[in-house]
This record gives sequence, structure tokens and C-alpha cells, in this order.
Amino acid sequence: MKNYKEIIIVGGVAVLVFSGLIWLASSQAGKADNQEAAVSFLMENAMAIVGDSSFDFGEISMAKGSVSKIFTIRNNGDKPAVIDKIYTSCMCTNATLILNGKRTGPFGMAGHGFIPRIKKELSAGEEAQVEVVFDPAAHGPAGVGPIQRAVSVETSGGGLELEISALVKP
Repeated sequence: MKNYKEIIIVGGVAVLVFSGLIWLASSQAGKADNQEAAVSFLMENAMAIVGDSSFDFGEISMAKGSVSKIFTIRNNGDKPAVIDKIYTSCMCTNATLILNGKRTGPFGMAGHGFIPRIKKELSAGEEAQVEVVFDPAAHGPAGVGPIQRAVSVETSGGGLELEISALVKP
């Protein structure tokens, strides 16, 4: 009778271990499928910045007014992508989307007013421009010195970040 109990216990443990291995293998296969789907989604909606994602204006004069830089973004995916929102890191900076010669914006700092959804579609391989304008006088006399600002572009394929910097002089 004692051997019978040991056989049942060992058999039960073996069944549990075997079941656990099957469950582990199936969950790993599911993760691989999810990773493949995520990579596929990113490839289909791969928004990218053409050229540099940052620009340094160097030394600029507060007295001479605003400066601007145009960045180009491209849908490198094989399906359309949607530009959903654009917003800046500071009220002294705004950004405008230029798509097929049409301007949408300007858009400012999140949290300082409503940032509307843009919902502009870029076909596979299509490019658009984002014009970033920085007003060095926006902060008044206290705004001299080095600055760094960011522009966030939210898309259906993730987000892009553009950066500008300058040394502001009176």
C-alpha cells in the first residue's frame, strides 16, 4: 500500500511538471507572436525624421526677433500613418505642420491651452515638414543664456521628438 501512495505522488508531480512545461512553452510562443505583431506594426507605421532631429541656432539676438527651423518627417512604413498631435515644451516655441503645401497650426505648449488633434494622414513614403519657431523675447530680459526646447509629434506609429537650442543674447 505504501508503494502505491508513492507511485501516485510521483505520478501527480510528474503530471504537474509536464503541464507546467507545456504552459510555459505556449506562453513563450504567445510572446513571440506578440513581439512579431509589434515589430510588424512599427514597420507598417514607421514615422522617421529625415536628417537631424536637433538644430542649434548658435548665438541669437533677442532684439532681432524669432528664428525658425524646418524639420522633415517621413512615413517609412508600408501603410498610411496619422499625425495626431504636435506640441512644444515651452510657450516661447510653436510648431506648424506643412503637408502638401498646406499649413496646420501653429501649435504651442501642452498645458497652456487646448492642443487639438490634427488627424492628418501621411501615405507610405510621404513626407511632411514641421516648422519650429522660437521667440527669444518671449521670456523678457530674464530669458538670456542657453536654451533647449522640444517639439513632440504624436503619430499612429509612435512619437517623434525634435529639439532646438540656442544661446540667447540681449
